[in-house]
Amino acid sequence: MATPKPQELASIQHQPHGDWWMDTKPEFRPGNYLYAANPKSVEYVGLPNARAWDPAEEDWKLPPNWEEIVLEGLRVRLERFRTLRIFMDCCVRCGACADKCHFFIGTGDAKNMPVLRAELLRSVYKNDFTLAGKLLRRVAGARPLTLAVLKEWFFYFFQCSECRRCSLFCPYGIDTAEITIIVRELLNLIGCNIDWIATPIANCHRTGNHLGLQPHTLKENCDYLLDDIEEYTGIRIEPSWNRKGAEILFVTPSGDIFAEPGIYTFMGYLMLFEHIGLDYTWSTYASEGGNFGFFTSHEMMKRLNGKMYLEAKRLGVKWILGGECGHMWRVVNQYMDTMNGPPDFLEKPVSPLTGTKFENANQTKMVHITEFTADLIKHNKLNIDKSRNDHLKVTFHDSCNVARGMGMFEEPRYVINAVCNNFYEMPPNTTHEATFCCGSGSGLNAGEYEEMRFRGGLPRANAVKYVAEKHGVNMLACICAIDRAVFPALMNYWVPGMDVTGVTEMVANALVMEGENPKEYNLRGEELEQPIAVNGPQAEEEAAGDEADSEEGGE
Repeated sequence: MATPKPQELASIQHQPHGDWWMDTKPEFRPGNYLYAANPKSVEYVGLPNARAWDPAEEDWKLPPNWEEIVLEGLRVRLERFRTLRIFMDCCVRCGACADKCHFFIGTGDAKNMPVLRAELLRSVYKNDFTLAGKLLRRVAGARPLTLAVLKEWFFYFFQCSECRRCSLFCPYGIDTAEITIIVRELLNLIGCNIDWIATPIANCHRTGNHLGLQPHTLKENCDYLLDDIEEYTGIRIEPSWNRKGAEILFVTPSGDIFAEPGIYTFMGYLMLFEHIGLDYTWSTYASEGGNFGFFTSHEMMKRLNGKMYLEAKRLGVKWILGGECGHMWRVVNQYMDTMNGPPDFLEKPVSPLTGTKFENANQTKMVHITEFTADLIKHNKLNIDKSRNDHLKVTFHDSCNVARGMGMFEEPRYVINAVCNNFYEMPPNTTHEATFCCGSGSGLNAGEYEEMRFRGGLPRANAVKYVAEKHGVNMLACICAIDRAVFPALMNYWVPGMDVTGVTEMVANALVMEGENPKEYNLRGEELEQPIAVNGPQAEEEAAGDEADSEEGGE
């Protein structure tokens, strides 16, 4: 089924219909639901009830006692996570979150209001775990767990991208993302996962990365990109892999080495580290910074996060530097220390070039590439020619997990302003803490889900369109691999002509590398309007000064 045209998707009715929410059922049709997990992937990671099934069919091939399994799973989590019980009990249905969800804005479906989506679980909680629900049932907002309710869970909790924007506006601080995580855990107990999550997890267990790339494939892909760098700059970079004794282990999402535009960010890492002479290594075992376990269960999140630290210990590095990723950083910043930590075998991160102590990473021993780069720029460790990015008019998307989940707002803006002359912010109610999601996070970036992704991405696209029309912005920058993967299609759909870049790609294009050739191309192989002289304006000014000194000496 073809994705509807933008004019059709933009026609949205936000007025609820007259039926009581308990009496409506989701309609599974092509484009609005995600495919079931491949049973081989489910079996590989030891998840239960691996089988072939289709969410659009009536029979989901569930275990005979599936209701008992789910309710027992909910009981265990209510005891384990105190916040879950608080979230179930304290909501007053004030509606402050209702219009904050990008999926509600993009679909008009009332069950995508965070308050009502949470009610899908809360109603079962009331029915089986509260006295009022047991006595008053429907009057108290309680209902029993049925197959229809389970299908609602699957349909709507995979329309939540766990971005936490709604939580920002909740007066009680209810974290709807945590509720989504719990429901997905319950669904996994009976084998109801999606393939875009289960298969990357299985790949990560098998080969070390979500894409299932073998070690030799990683190395070959890297070599191709090194060839491109040499062609465009004249510089041959020779990074190390699996090298014991390196000072730093660098970990980034595998998508950065596999597909556009992420590969240009990967090339940016290589050039940046060559420029500063960093003592670092890549790993073919911990070749994935992303953590799709975060979209499955707390235990799976822990297993995948632990791989990076096990590899850091094996290689004997001092600390870990992480690339531009979203959920990797939310897991590290919010969960790591109580899941896999503290990693006492690592040192507290200190920049080998500036001496800066990254005290925010004292517990996790892991530093974000953007704060690392910002520190380099602050201490004048990079030779930058901003004019090399003059063809760009840039805006910046605050990636949900790095922004709301980590509190990183100013570092990427500091870096962008240091490497380009034309930067424009989107409206303030769409950036920083209030940033809108890309619409495809938490494992929703599947091809069969394109319509829903475009609906969920509409609020972000509208903000980009605003700065495009007002300022002529032509480049959307971000520091998340999922964003780089999904924004090209989203922008092409809602804001044609808008390109997407990682921040480190922009840094690399502005770097004046020692020994570089006259610059005719950027990292994308795009020909520059005016070739840039060797070493750029800074070297030309120095040369002019030397010539003047020579003339004075001759006199």
